[in-house]
Amino acid sequence: MKIRYLLSALSACLLVLSFPDFNLGLFAWVALIPLFFALDGEKPQAAFLIAYLAGAIFFLGTIYWLIHVTFPGMIVVVLYLGLYFGCFGAITAYILRTRSSVALLVVPALWVALEWVRAHLLTGFGWVLLGHSQAAHLTVIQIADITGAYGVSFLVALVNLAIFLTLKSMKAREYKVIYLMVALTLVFLVSAYGVMRLRSVFTGERLRVAVIQGNIPQTEKWDRKFREGILEKYNKLTREAAKERPGLVIWPETSVPAFLELEKDVSDRIRDLARTIRAPILVGAPSEDMKAQGTLYNSAVLFGEDGMYIGQYNKVHLVPFGEYVPFKRVLSFVERFAPSPIGDFSSGKDFTVLSFVMARRFDGGGTRWKLMKKVRFSCLICFEDIFPEMARRFVQNGANFLVNITNDAWFKRSSAPYQHAESSVFRAVENRVSVVRAANTGYSCFIDQKGEITASVGAGGRHIFVDGFKVHDIILSRAKTLYNKYGDVFAYACICIALVYLFGAIIAIERTATSELIS
Repeated sequence: MKIRYLLSALSACLLVLSFPDFNLGLFAWVALIPLFFALDGEKPQAAFLIAYLAGAIFFLGTIYWLIHVTFPGMIVVVLYLGLYFGCFGAITAYILRTRSSVALLVVPALWVALEWVRAHLLTGFGWVLLGHSQAAHLTVIQIADITGAYGVSFLVALVNLAIFLTLKSMKAREYKVIYLMVALTLVFLVSAYGVMRLRSVFTGERLRVAVIQGNIPQTEKWDRKFREGILEKYNKLTREAAKERPGLVIWPETSVPAFLELEKDVSDRIRDLARTIRAPILVGAPSEDMKAQGTLYNSAVLFGEDGMYIGQYNKVHLVPFGEYVPFKRVLSFVERFAPSPIGDFSSGKDFTVLSFVMARRFDGGGTRWKLMKKVRFSCLICFEDIFPEMARRFVQNGANFLVNITNDAWFKRSSAPYQHAESSVFRAVENRVSVVRAANTGYSCFIDQKGEITASVGAGGRHIFVDGFKVHDIILSRAKTLYNKYGDVFAYACICIALVYLFGAIIAIERTATSELIS
């Protein structure tokens, strides 16, 4: 039994190595093989515990950075997320014991089904999905414009299982190569599709965008004695970026340490800055509903090049136990264990598309100016970019590109900012839109429609906890994709496959039990 738990731990370690900070994505293609050997021949109850160990170690090794916010909370989240691995292990062990002939379809489908449930249940946590490990492998992830990230997860899980089944057959001296043939065929087809998509040329108007990375320590953001220094830093960085004539400037989440509606001196400074640089500025700031005082939002506010207020987006999907306490009447005691006060924000209701008209823009490196059409974009605040349905909804509403403003300073120098960026890579591919990320302490970057990170803020080879800005051109084009039109149809198909199998398994178990009673 000990060897089974060691194999389970080995799978977890290989999975951890597949994600940032290690970035060894190729390990993901073999990471589950030890776990499959550990599960093979086990009863579901024991298999649950074996796989649960893998899940607990994996999530401890990937979301360890939650310890910087709350140690008890990190432990609870890890123990909860491990349950998905446990369920996967129990059902997979049953499949391998009874109907291994259908395993190559059902097991990867089961993995996807559980990932989808994890991404939606209890407000959802679709972080470090198996497919995200391939974010840097552009050829493989192009299939996401059809299947979403779940299609990549399915493929990686299938390859793992095919190798395991082949090795198992070799051990039994049966040498069944059909599993590997199926897996290699799918990998070839996905890669061929990826090569074709990578050769695509996206055309359209170009917009020069500047992202500002203020690198403000979390301990200073809401301390009023640092407010003037924070505003001055963003002012200075914005003026430096303006020398490259951007058509839009983006500040990170809650970059403005003030309520713009209530503190006119702060909003006036931003208006004056926009007029001075002659470019719209998108800023992150808390806001209060003036019609319902006491109702607070985490917002992205857009000022035009003339300094006038254009509009704002109020964050729809809030962070539980960070921006609000869910089921507050029952769980209010949680606030006593929080290291810092939990916010009391309200959820926005609208999937807002912000727009502005650039009457003129700097063209290339010369002195020519030309007319430009209306620019339409939407903003995902903080971890909203891990929810593909949100990005899809914004694009369906007419956004030409997406912006993610965030503040990962909470998690200090960890892998969190890079894991976060992997989600944005998939949002770009799924909808074939550019994604611009502006993060307080990083990772601020530009992602094109193919999922390639084309530019980023950095200094001395570092991307996080550095001050700076980056000005880069993006293309305002959006190709229609099957994913954008139909959403998680692939994931739904996987869920149906898993449920049909489970329903059949339950009937088979009941029939067996009935037969044993009769006999």
